[in-house]
Amino acid sequence: MIPGSMKARLASAWTVSRAFVVRHRLWFGAGIGALLPLAVLLVWLGASLPISRALEPLPNRALILLDDQGRPFARRGAYKEAPVVIKALPKHVPAAFIAIEDRRFYHHLGVDLGGMARALVVNAKAGRTVQGGSTITQQLAKNAFLKPERSLRRKGQEALIAVWLELRLSKDEILSRYLSSIYFGDGVYGLGAAARHYFGKPPEQLSIGEAAMLAGMVKAPVDLDPVDHPQAAGARARLVLDAMVDTKAVTREQADAAGHVVVTTTRADLPVGGYFADWISPQVKSAFDGPGYGEVRVPTTLDGRLQRIVERAVAADMKGAAKRKVGQVAVVAMRPDGRVVAMLGGTNYRQTPFNRAVQAKRQPGSAFKLFVYLAALRDGATPDNLVIGDPVTIGGWTPANYEGGGGRDLTIRDAFAQSNNVIAARVYQQAGGPAVVQAARDLGIVSPLRQDDATLALGTAETSLLELTSAYAAVASGKTPVRPYGRPDTVGASVQDLDPDQRAALLDLLGAVVEEGTGRAARLGQKAYGKTGTTQDYRDAVFVGFTGDLVVGVWVGNDDHSPMTRMVGGDLPARIWRDVMTAGLKAGLVARDAPPEPRYRQVEPDEVEEAPRPKHVPKWLRRIFGL
Repeated sequence: MIPGSMKARLASAWTVSRAFVVRHRLWFGAGIGALLPLAVLLVWLGASLPISRALEPLPNRALILLDDQGRPFARRGAYKEAPVVIKALPKHVPAAFIAIEDRRFYHHLGVDLGGMARALVVNAKAGRTVQGGSTITQQLAKNAFLKPERSLRRKGQEALIAVWLELRLSKDEILSRYLSSIYFGDGVYGLGAAARHYFGKPPEQLSIGEAAMLAGMVKAPVDLDPVDHPQAAGARARLVLDAMVDTKAVTREQADAAGHVVVTTTRADLPVGGYFADWISPQVKSAFDGPGYGEVRVPTTLDGRLQRIVERAVAADMKGAAKRKVGQVAVVAMRPDGRVVAMLGGTNYRQTPFNRAVQAKRQPGSAFKLFVYLAALRDGATPDNLVIGDPVTIGGWTPANYEGGGGRDLTIRDAFAQSNNVIAARVYQQAGGPAVVQAARDLGIVSPLRQDDATLALGTAETSLLELTSAYAAVASGKTPVRPYGRPDTVGASVQDLDPDQRAALLDLLGAVVEEGTGRAARLGQKAYGKTGTTQDYRDAVFVGFTGDLVVGVWVGNDDHSPMTRMVGGDLPARIWRDVMTAGLKAGLVARDAPPEPRYRQVEPDEVEEAPRPKHVPKWLRRIFGL
């Protein structure tokens, strides 16, 4: 029961309140009318915005690519760890961020009007933006729910969401979401990932100096990256330490003792790109697609030792190449089954990340003759068959040899070894365009080929170096087609055996190129097989070949297709190929046991002339001589 005195006081208060509302009903109604839309808006925000968005993992996990020895060589994708728990962190860690980003964090309701006013004054005096007025809550609202945009409308949205967050979450929950999602540069999101990326430790073990350096990065994550910009990052960290002293988060003695912070670059040193990494990443990403914290360590077929051999050989052999107007180089190394073990797509990835080994489509020149002669072998020809060397015209096109004119009659072996264009055109004419295209397809060439274009015989159709090298790998392995792959768990395509007699004949032809033909610069201490290729006006120079259990393709040229100075496939490309193979053999990375010896022995020209005419003349040879 309420005492009489209390009843009197309540009645008096009600009378006064009612009188106030009556006297100021217009202002009171206006206030209610202004607050109602705001209340409705806050309710709508609560229903439409996912409160835990900042805690969610990234759409795709970061990938750490491993070579075939299990050593990391590249990282791909953004990196984010699980959310941090504020109470589990040392007090100086969140204090560092609060000191430099929002000193009144625990005293405002999402928007700090006083801080905004101070920032306006400071910026006006400086004539530029030197201080921001956004609170930590506003930064969370901006990063988690809004698109990057500079406008008053966006600032209004940011403020409303910040107030809504303050009404829904505790201060520690807001701080946890903020620290777990902010960007720290180098593809790293959140304090947990930043602590491991830059210092190799969990955030619970960060020192005062390390926390100050990370807190300082928030202002400009790229320009204050402690790996690329250590001096700028260090200077900014000292500012954070001073701010921590001002806010009494640490003492001056503790700030001074923080000293020089050492960045642990085990993860940060890994490049985010690379020619092989760029090539394999889409394949790897599809296998490990999906959201998740942390990173996935993915094995690949890359042989780090062979990769270094390729890079050293190219660096040494490309010295002085500019004098002959050679601007770029590409190298692909694979095992005969298609396992890519090394790749170089240009002279410098940082300057030119375009992968010329995979993405560039260039003419292979005479390296395409492998398919022309395979078509002839399928039609009954042998390496010892003699072919007329007189000039020939096909559909108005008259090919010429490197030295000009036609030439003497040659065996198929000698014509291939010397890269005779006239005889290659004759062989193409007799074997037929469809048969040549089919031979190329069977060995794995998938690029467009025109079977009605006789210039195809000299390699005018464009292919990638990776594709061309894979075709030569088919000869090395005796399996067709060979599909290049970079993941060890990749299931290879269904293959067929290359006809043993045809493979033996191709080995005979390819071996002759290196032993006595245009590829003599590629000679090794063991049997080697390969083919040179040079395009019109010296725009492209190629050498593709194999020895032991390694297949390597080399291309040099210019991105703008400008001519080089008399650069042929048997020159710089063959020398790079030889140096890669020589170093590989010395390091035990290339097998000493060469492929089986070809069944066709070398036959001297006088033996061919004196050899008795066979009782059965192949139809391929009868067409050439009109028999």
